[in-house]
Amino acid sequence: MLVMHQIHTYAKVPKTSSRKRKRENENDLPAKVEEKKSAVQSYSHWIMKSEPESRFENGVDLKFGIEDLKKCKNQTDCWDGVRNYQARNFMRDQMKIGHKVFFYHSNCKEPGIAGICKIVKESYVDHTQFDSKDPHYDRSAKKDAPKWFMVDVKFERMLKRFIPLSELKSLHLSHKADGGTLKNMALFTRARLSVQPVTQEEWDFILNLENEEKT
Repeated sequence: MLVMHQIHTYAKVPKTSSRKRKRENENDLPAKVEEKKSAVQSYSHWIMKSEPESRFENGVDLKFGIEDLKKCKNQTDCWDGVRNYQARNFMRDQMKIGHKVFFYHSNCKEPGIAGICKIVKESYVDHTQFDSKDPHYDRSAKKDAPKWFMVDVKFERMLKRFIPLSELKSLHLSHKADGGTLKNMALFTRARLSVQPVTQEEWDFILNLENEEKT
């Protein structure tokens, strides 16, 4: 399915796989830095970004919103197309079955969190890196030494209300000033990443927002 996107002999993936996610530049974060082995914080909640509006690249529509995920078989799809080392590492090294994900609509008229999905298959090779017709093709990737990986996600539910980026940003700025829950949220401190960690405290805080009327 998806990509904001990321990637994975070779398990078959839905035909929609090659059409999604926000593409990232693999040069955003140098490989040497991202590949260093060091102690890292463990997460079990995430934000994954995808594009709900049509945008064509190499003749392929990258559109894949949460409604598209709902239409997939078993409401499940692969999250392919991630081309950023740090985002890849999150998926490859830390995402586990059962982890919860905020499905985030990106690169659209009103970006924000639309719903919740969960990880149902841990990282495996993203086949799109080897497909020269795919927008996420990487000519430097080799089948005996793949560079990019993906996970499978399954739709769980829509949020009770769409939580827009503008609301989250306002809260983030407020929390930076007073030490609130969202002060260090990766959505703003690592904004370019299409796959971002969410702490348990941030997750709980944002979930509570769906029950509040937007002011």
